[in-house]
Amino acid sequence: MAVTDGKVKTSKNLERNSDWLSQELGVDRSFDVIRRDINIANRKAAIFFIDGFIKDSVMERVLSVLNTIDPQEIRPSAFKKIFQKYLTYIEVETTDDLHEVVDKVLAGPAALLIDGIDEVIIIDAREYPIRNPEEPNLERVIRGSRDGFVETIVFNTALIRRRIRDPKLRMEMLQVGSRSKTDVCVCYIEDIASPKLVEMVKEKIANIKIDGIPMAEKSIEELIAPGSYWNFFPKVRYTERPDVAANHLLEGHVLIIVDTSPSIMILPATLWHHLQHAEEFRQSPTLGVFIRWLRYAAVFLSVFLMPTWLLFASNPQYLPEMLKFIGPSKPGKINLAVQFLLAEMGINLMRMAAIHTPDALTTSLGIIAAVLIGDVAISVGLFSPEVVLYTAIAAVSIFATPSFELGAANTLLRIMLLVGTGLFGLAGFLGAAVIVFLILLTTKSFGVPYLWPLIPLNIRALRDIFVWPPVPAISLRIFAPHYRDKTRQASPVGAYAKPIPEEMPEVKKPRRKNRKKRKIIKL
Repeated sequence: MAVTDGKVKTSKNLERNSDWLSQELGVDRSFDVIRRDINIANRKAAIFFIDGFIKDSVMERVLSVLNTIDPQEIRPSAFKKIFQKYLTYIEVETTDDLHEVVDKVLAGPAALLIDGIDEVIIIDAREYPIRNPEEPNLERVIRGSRDGFVETIVFNTALIRRRIRDPKLRMEMLQVGSRSKTDVCVCYIEDIASPKLVEMVKEKIANIKIDGIPMAEKSIEELIAPGSYWNFFPKVRYTERPDVAANHLLEGHVLIIVDTSPSIMILPATLWHHLQHAEEFRQSPTLGVFIRWLRYAAVFLSVFLMPTWLLFASNPQYLPEMLKFIGPSKPGKINLAVQFLLAEMGINLMRMAAIHTPDALTTSLGIIAAVLIGDVAISVGLFSPEVVLYTAIAAVSIFATPSFELGAANTLLRIMLLVGTGLFGLAGFLGAAVIVFLILLTTKSFGVPYLWPLIPLNIRALRDIFVWPPVPAISLRIFAPHYRDKTRQASPVGAYAKPIPEEMPEVKKPRRKNRKKRKIIKL
């Protein structure tokens, strides 16, 4: 075979091309790689495909048409006539590189080779195993759409296209992994997203040198946004909801869609992005703000409630007279800090067990956990009642965190504060809190400070984070650069202003002399 610039050029000899492809694809050794020899207009031909990836109905229709071709009808240009006239299927392309043919076949399409023609026809009639786009379990809403991303990248891009029919919406496909060749799509709106951000993301993905990414989006995250063991805050946000992904696209974010994964990466992502939930935007503005503030309070309690109570319970001299009641009524037989750490370990073990427990046994697991940790542990003096209470509140607050990754990071922060408080008291509590703040202050997500718009301060953006404005009052995109399209509405009305009606009724004022005349007649 002729090799040019790393490409294996096809020849007009069918047997030579077919033997090379059979050797590379392992036709005789892999049962699901199939080679089908046929005749097209008295010419020998062969089709290569993967069993389970091909739509049988499409291929049957294609083959039935090819079998009816008269040799006289394709002269003198056989390839041009077959490709343009008889291949009526929409998704077809050609290539003269056998390496590319191997990649295409392994991705799902079928390859058609015809004797005497030095080009291969790729017929994209693949059909991946797919589940229905059901609502994600982690991002349920009371009001809103019930569709969610699936493991097939083409369906995920279609769900986004359905919501944003903008010709500027770009879906650029890349491949990662020298062996897996996983499809990775970089999605953005061209005249909104920052070109520097887009180029940086594509360059990072293109520079990935690895054999495969079986863990899909998580492997991509670690390869393009490398972190460290001491910084465990998530630098990208995950979502399985198409409406959430579309909303971030309109704000100037970039999406990374990885084949075989139902989770879409959103970047950049600050701390506040991980605290948002679709339910806030599906309610009235006032109710949405209440839900948001309640979630912020829950996240704050999940981190600081247990260490703060431990600090005051261990050091009652810090409490004023009116708060002297804070402290354990029954201290228990072991140290309070150790009690909290054991309770934290028990909560996390139950969470892990709940994931691996079959649905039929989840009720039994809850009963066992409640009896062992709640009742028996208190009665034997292992835990004080307050420790169980505050541990339960912190656990519920963690579950109220929209981002699972941020919830796991907050769990580690809470343990860090508990250890510091238990060992060094107030100094340990303050020292651990300062370390956490410094980590947040030095963290960036693709060039964006993690605490933005709090640090550095942006009053307008900070206001939108704590008090989300109604849709009629949203005018600008927060993450779009200044030289891009930052306007969401041409002339938005105020939050409580009435919109101008499309057609104003014409009111004719009576003439002054007519009013006088009517008045005289009345007298």
